Order: sequence, then C-alpha cells, then structure tokens
Amino acid sequence: MPVDAFAHTFVVAAPPARVYSHLADPRSYVGLSPLVVAVRDVHTDGDRVTYVALERFRFWTNPIRVTMTLDPDAPAVTSEVVSPGRVRLRAAVTLVPKDQGTEVTESVTVDSPSLLRRYVLRTAKSVQLQRAAELTRRMA
Repeated sequence: MPVDAFAHTFVVAAPPARVYSHLADPRSYVGLSPLVVAVRDVHTDGDRVTYVALERFRFWTNPIRVTMTLDPDAPAVTSEVVSPGRVRLRAAVTLVPKDQGTEVTESVTVDSPSLLRRYVLRTAKSVQLQRAAELTRRMA
C-alpha cells in the first residue's frame, strides 16, 4: 500500500501549555479539523486517549477510530487514525516555544490503497492547512 508523508510548521500566539491542553482534548477537534462534526466514546488511560470522530463528507459520514498518545513533557500529541477503506493516518504534533507563542509542527504519514491515494492525500493536506488556520485563530 502506498505511503505518503508531509509536514507543516506554523506559529500561534499562545504558550505551548495552552496549545497542548487544547490539542490533548478530543472535543477540541470538532471544527478544528474541518471534517470532524462530532466526537464520541472518549476513553482515557494514562497517556492514551481513544475516541471515535465523525467526519462529514459531502455524501456520507465517516466514523474514524483515533488513538492519541500524549506527552506533556515534550509537549507533543500523536494521533493514530483508522478509517474505513483501509486508510491509516498518523499525525505527530510537536510544540516549541517561539517568542511569545508556539511553533507547531504537524508531521503526517498516510497509508492508503492505490485507488484512493490521490483523493486521500489531497484531502489530508487540505485538512492539515485548514486545521492550522483554525488553531491559529483559536489561539489568538
């Protein structure tokens, strides 16, 4: 199965602890990620949080299983996503103090079947940029 990787770095006007707290809460992803319209079945076990996010596409709603691994010391949040259609996505977010704010880097790796690859890659990159813009707005 093809694997694609890409990353995006941007700066938000909030300290790393505030950004981390926001990203560590699954409910924050409703609207933060433009496709996520609901989050349910949230379970926390130490540094791991599992939940189901509902992604709304034009003609269907896609339930995805997410496992987040939290590292408050780094600070970092890693999400492993299992989506229907044999699509797997891993997003690792690192936070570094930058002037009066935080430099956020999100590195994404996505595995998808060849038939879906172009669509999945285009959508994942678009969602990443929209999520960065929304996080920047929320942290202003």
